Amino acid sequence: MIAEYSLPAQVDVLIVGGGATGAGILRDLSRRGLHCLLVDKGDLGTGTSGRYHGLLHSGARYVAKDPLAARECIVENRVVRRIAPACVEDTGGLFVATPDDPDDYVTEFPDRCAAAGIPCEEVSVADVFRREPALNRSIRRAFRVPDASLEPWQLIEANLRDAENRDSRALPYRQVVEIERNGAFISSVSVADVRSGTIDRIAPRFVVSAAGAWAGRIAALAGVRLDMAPGKGTMLVYNQRMTDTVVNRCHVPGDGDIMVPVHTVAILGTTEISVPDPDIYDIERHEVAQLVAEGEKLFPDLRNLRILRAYAGVRPLYSEEPSGSDGREISRAHVVLDHERRDGVTNFVSIVGGKLTTYRLMAQQTSDLVCQKIGVDAPSTTAAEVLPGQGSERAYYWLGDRLSQHEATGGGDAALICECEFVTRPALDRFLAENWPCSLDDVRRGTRLGMGPCQGAFCTFRAAGIVAEAIARRSLPAAEVGFVEPPPPAEPPPPAEPLGAIVGRDEPTRGDDAELAERAMVAFLRERYKGTRPVAWGRQLQELWVATGIYWGTLGVDAFEGGADNGQGTAEASPRRVGGARAAR
Repeated sequence: MIAEYSLPAQVDVLIVGGGATGAGILRDLSRRGLHCLLVDKGDLGTGTSGRYHGLLHSGARYVAKDPLAARECIVENRVVRRIAPACVEDTGGLFVATPDDPDDYVTEFPDRCAAAGIPCEEVSVADVFRREPALNRSIRRAFRVPDASLEPWQLIEANLRDAENRDSRALPYRQVVEIERNGAFISSVSVADVRSGTIDRIAPRFVVSAAGAWAGRIAALAGVRLDMAPGKGTMLVYNQRMTDTVVNRCHVPGDGDIMVPVHTVAILGTTEISVPDPDIYDIERHEVAQLVAEGEKLFPDLRNLRILRAYAGVRPLYSEEPSGSDGREISRAHVVLDHERRDGVTNFVSIVGGKLTTYRLMAQQTSDLVCQKIGVDAPSTTAAEVLPGQGSERAYYWLGDRLSQHEATGGGDAALICECEFVTRPALDRFLAENWPCSLDDVRRGTRLGMGPCQGAFCTFRAAGIVAEAIARRSLPAAEVGFVEPPPPAEPPPPAEPLGAIVGRDEPTRGDDAELAERAMVAFLRERYKGTRPVAWGRQLQELWVATGIYWGTLGVDAFEGGADNGQGTAEASPRRVGGARAAR
């Protein structure tokens, strides 16, 4: 994130979409000498890229139904490992045959991997059980492939840093609200700051849409029809790593058939449900039940393990042909759409489909087309050049790192703000200083605050007070840090209220700090609650009761009741309502 930056009136290339692909395009074009600007309506990496299961694909998952995607994955798997080693945990991968998996698929699996260029070695089930004792003891065969775990936000940040070192910029919370054409040429693009309401007009030489599932909306602003087929994938985050290896079932990809160890948790995925709007969807309890039931075929004890939360991402699926309702039938390969050839718009391309694993290849092919059209004769260097920050930055959970080595040298108050994820006061202060203005949700993505077992119960009020103090010191509008809702898509946002108007005073006072801290707590906890509500049973329901006691019982803050709806469901599973029903019985 870039804290302070005025939008330029002219740029070589405007990139819309701040996920991995958009960040990769920004990096690629900037390394070819172009001055580029990337904008995203939310924080960077909060679309599909930040809502996937954390897998660096070997491609083995697609060898039967999507061999092109499989071949692309294994090639880019090797590239990502080379250019972004600090973003990858080399877990390795296993494809295991349960009693429910078809014999013909299992038998043909090694040959299909070989045809796609994917290393595949059969291993004895005895060795597998020694390494992964929680696996189903009825597994018949197992194959080792080069899957891994990939950290998306760190990867995106590294790409952006490389681009920024070459005078390109990436700006969050900037929404494209209008695209003007002069005949076949896009002459200007209007970009709104969703926090302050200001609108800037930019005159780019070229426009690239890397908006993923939202690509159809950007195309429509340019007068182009682009039909996406967004598919929701729901995932469950478990409180522990019951496996240290990525584990897939050896069958045609389906629901609940992959477990990925990520950081200190494990993620079970995924469903595939078509949704008409990538911004409006709910996570249903039957999806959670289905995932657990299917996941138990891999790990029989799943029902007894604690689920921290459920979350979902929307796949940017695209097909020239009508695909019906089953998104699993659509290829995961990507498509670069030349809107001059396709629609008669000379300076506009869209990149759709694909996987996070292939983000760099997608960016290179898109950048090749852009450079061809604007007359830049420079090759891509992104496959050979290592990203910034690789090898020197380690997360706290890595063996060999001690918290004191990171924080003691900084001096001052090193108190823990988030015990679950070891976020200290110096770490929080650094993030605020480097990324201001930002919300608590931005802090979560940058530091993992609130992502541990308590899901923000014990750290939110601490962090909210620190953020509120920072707001008061800078006299910023509350909208600047995400305490008001952004406008509907394609509409300019209303001007944000100044700080004094929000709290009923002309000048900030100590009372304002409390008001802002409460807003920060409510906004953050309601976002957390969306993911904990569908899994509110057992230990996680107990955790919600604890959080309710802290915020409603002690602080008098309603952080859960109103937050479950948000246009995507009901508040029927509020811990207060659940508790009331139990008390009545």
